[in-house]
Amino acid sequence: QVQMVESGGGLVQAGDSLRLSCAASGVTFSSYAIGWFRQAPGKEREFVAGITKSGRTTYYADSVKGRFTISRDNAKNTVYLQMNSLKHEDTAVYYCAAVEGWYPPKESNSYLYWGQGTQVTVSS
Repeated sequence: QVQMVESGGGLVQAGDSLRLSCAASGVTFSSYAIGWFRQAPGKEREFVAGITKSGRTTYYADSVKGRFTISRDNAKNTVYLQMNSLKHEDTAVYYCAAVEGWYPPKESNSYLYWGQGTQVTVSS
């Protein structure tokens, strides 16, 4: 049974940092590219960052480029999202998702496995 579990969300002030983690089980983790997505109330789910299955290449939405960093540790079956200089508009539920293959697409419907999400709230 495949499980993806996010953690690390919380309530912070604008300018603070958070690190989200996504732990996967039940899959050959190194065979999957991983994406982080977020969904704010009343908005569609959007791509935030993605990392190839090897971890060598990363991709970011323009809105987070330079502030967020995605990384992975295949030995620990875990992907991280380091979020710095948080803004109120980063408030959302954050999800990690896995897609088999090298490349992490920006389209959420390409992903096979999803976590339950973790809430990030940034007060202004």
